[in-house]
Amino acid sequence: MVGENLPGASQSPCGLVLDRISFGYNGVTVLEDICLNIGEGEFLNLLGPSGSGKSTMLRLIAGIETPSRGRIICRGEAVTGPGIERGMVFQDYSLFPWMNLTENITLAISKLIPTASKREKRALAGEYLAMVGLAGLGRKYPFELSGGMQQRVAIARALALGSRFLFMDEPFGALDPINRARLQDLLIEIWSDSKPAKTVVFVTHDMDEALYLGDRVVVLGSMPGRIIGELDVDFPRPRSRQAYLTAPEFQLLRARVLDLLRHYAIERLHADDTVRSLSEGI
Repeated sequence: MVGENLPGASQSPCGLVLDRISFGYNGVTVLEDICLNIGEGEFLNLLGPSGSGKSTMLRLIAGIETPSRGRIICRGEAVTGPGIERGMVFQDYSLFPWMNLTENITLAISKLIPTASKREKRALAGEYLAMVGLAGLGRKYPFELSGGMQQRVAIARALALGSRFLFMDEPFGALDPINRARLQDLLIEIWSDSKPAKTVVFVTHDMDEALYLGDRVVVLGSMPGRIIGELDVDFPRPRSRQAYLTAPEFQLLRARVLDLLRHYAIERLHADDTVRSLSEGI
């Protein structure tokens, strides 16, 4: 079980370390005693039910929120706030509607290369748009694009920051299955080709998505959020979607995740029944 035995968790010189993290607000504990090592270049998926604190964990490691207890170490340094080395992609795209696509991306480039000329920034923005399959659309505005295309722009903007870490909060959750599959494959291609390798932490409710994309899947339980298990996904890359999703080994992994969630749900039901019985004086 993750969190019980993490050698070097407190002094790891690289990657991301969550060292006994807890978080809550308004008297409600959202995450409790989270211990996790994330290796550099790893593609890690956070999977769990609503209310398990997946998005909160992402906001904590991005520095948007501050843990109530514990600490987060990024490449040997404590995370105390947002930083350019940690990029975020949200489900709602978060593009500026009054800016065209080039302007949305040059905003990120300006943070990374403030001394670049406008012409250089526009040229770089065009390269990032081409990287996500949107070459020549720089003058378009977000409202002129489909949801899948807007999410491509959001990914391009995050990449333009040059971040070593990419945090993605259910980025494909609102998309239809075809566009979702296309963007999953695009993300894997970009991640695989990145030099130096990017570390991706990806939040999803979708078990197949988690197992298809990731090197490792961390499963969370809820109320409060805690790690209930993890699975290494030891399948070679590149992965053929059809062959992978129908492979017996994939089905075994899927069954293991289901067992984790099923056992956790049964534990929660027993705990709720016990509390109810005590409150009723039985």
